[in-house]
Amino acid sequence: MTSSLSQVFKITLPTPFAVGDVNVYIIKGEALTLVDAGVKTQEAWDAFQFQLAQRGLIPEDIDQVVLTHHHPDHIGLLEWLSDDIPVYGHPYARPWLEDDESFFAGYDRFYEGLLTEFGLQGDFASMLKRLKAPLRYGSTRPLTNEIEEGDSIPGLEDWSIFYTPGHAQSHLSFYRPKDGVLLSGDHLLATISSNPLLEPALDPSAARPKPQLQYIDSLKKLLDIPIQIAYTGHGTEVLRAHELVKRRLQRQHERALQVKEMLEHERLTTFSITKNLFPAVYEKELGLTLSETTAQLDYLLSLELIVKEMGDGGVAYFTAKAGRLNK
Repeated sequence: MTSSLSQVFKITLPTPFAVGDVNVYIIKGEALTLVDAGVKTQEAWDAFQFQLAQRGLIPEDIDQVVLTHHHPDHIGLLEWLSDDIPVYGHPYARPWLEDDESFFAGYDRFYEGLLTEFGLQGDFASMLKRLKAPLRYGSTRPLTNEIEEGDSIPGLEDWSIFYTPGHAQSHLSFYRPKDGVLLSGDHLLATISSNPLLEPALDPSAARPKPQLQYIDSLKKLLDIPIQIAYTGHGTEVLRAHELVKRRLQRQHERALQVKEMLEHERLTTFSITKNLFPAVYEKELGLTLSETTAQLDYLLSLELIVKEMGDGGVAYFTAKAGRLNK
């Protein structure tokens, strides 16, 4: 990296989540910028301070924070930084950061409707509590500046902002054309595929977002950008981003076809498919596994390879062949 460009330093912090450590970044330039903020645990805070000190820095040196997205493993330490530090993020991040009561009431209604549609039964209140449990590792401080694709951030004028929804409705990626550096957040990861998580639309009257279809479009957007290196939210850097994007797209298609095979001979609900796909983990990771199943179903529906139909126990999915067999 040439001396005329601001330096990018990676800081790796522990999390209590199955994904493991999370990466945050310091951009040391005209302004000292922190990109993402880990989880709100003492272990993460201690690791953050220690790695800052290795660079001759302390938390009070940070001028601003920029968020790739609103998930708790990327925002938690905001609460332990100075209130005077401005925080930049996508508008969708605002209600999550500010613990907006009306938004979360809508979130509960959104998931209650989905759980019914998916064919689940039981104590929905308990299920919702489990789905929202990770939020305790997040932050409840205000978003001070909203940013979207095409905007610029003071002190980071040489970085472009791209809206890359899919993993999160708030997801932004940051690209520096001068040297091809991408801060990809959780949009592009070296060793695992990002989970397209089900989240309500910011406008409660809008239709449900289809995160897998968004994610595919956002991945394809990267193919138009000459990326030299992608600094990721988890794991190692990506040096051949375009090759990885193409592998991710191909693997996604193959996973969806595996689900299609399950629907060749019988009608199944989302929950039934989830139990078949993730028998060992669906109870512990209900939100993640339902999101992954819905991703495949949305994709297959977009290609008109399957059919959906309301049944007594929720929405059922099947192929035209299964429909004929069940007549």
